[in-house]
Amino acid sequence: MTKDILISRRAVIASGIALGVSSFAPLARAAPLKVAGIHASPVENAWNSCLHKALQDAAKEGVIEYVFSEGVSGTDYPRAMREYAEQGNKLIIGEAYAVEKEARQVAADYPDTAFVLGSSGEQAGDNFGVFGTWNHDGAYLAGMLAGKMTKSNVVGSVGAIPIPEVNMLINAFAAGVKAVNPDAKHLVSFIGTFFDPPKAREAGLAQIDAGADILFGERIGTADAAKERGIKSVGSLVDYTPRYPDTVFANAMWYFRPILNAAIADVAAGKPVGRNYTSYGLMKEGGSDIVFVKGVAPAEAEAAMETKRAEIKAGTFEVPKMMDEPK
Repeated sequence: MTKDILISRRAVIASGIALGVSSFAPLARAAPLKVAGIHASPVENAWNSCLHKALQDAAKEGVIEYVFSEGVSGTDYPRAMREYAEQGNKLIIGEAYAVEKEARQVAADYPDTAFVLGSSGEQAGDNFGVFGTWNHDGAYLAGMLAGKMTKSNVVGSVGAIPIPEVNMLINAFAAGVKAVNPDAKHLVSFIGTFFDPPKAREAGLAQIDAGADILFGERIGTADAAKERGIKSVGSLVDYTPRYPDTVFANAMWYFRPILNAAIADVAAGKPVGRNYTSYGLMKEGGSDIVFVKGVAPAEAEAAMETKRAEIKAGTFEVPKMMDEPK
């Protein structure tokens, strides 16, 4: 299904406060940039919702004109990229995980269009940029809380597919647990797809049956299992606590807007986008963080976590980037 959102340009505060970055004031006065988003999953999927919200917010501010497609299969993805390029969109945002080779070929065929896609690979040429979902800092911190909260000494993680970014996130959560509770056991399950909430729920239930009393939900649906069995859960990418107020006590957040802002700025300035934008999503850059409900974890656990959080933001501690498949 394809939806079009064409939002007329609105006045944006000259200082750039509406964007949170003062250097974007000149961009706000320029004509809106035509941007297309291609989402392989429905935009309700956590990862896609992060991209979608950032793009919608930029459109509401008058910085871009935004059109998008959701639920685009891997076989249709290159076609969608070509169609949006043919329609005159100057920047295309999406994901190349299922079409790494094909996506780069499309970009090579449209050198005047900028493509910035989530990818496990590298940038290509001047017009194909990549970004990873590196909210592993928040996952590590959530693991520190979980490690001090578990009563069974067993925690679990439910992930999509063991690609590097997913592996790194789950490994970071496990490392946070182990940092404060070396004896804790960590269970891992992959559901084999990026969007199947019922399957994620089933995987979570199986881990609970195996003794886990806290679940890390890299995939949406995991918290449903935790809620059903009355245990605690950690969310990823977005804040799940309002949806599961008695279940999700912490979330490893990821904010796409800093990455989007950098890509928009490059396109507006006529600069090549053939680079890796991942670093804009790090905690020390304001692109990720942890949000948690205070008072759920022991006070000393929260204090230790906050100390580590400050070290991450200051750049004095770096969460290990372990991209091998967790065991």
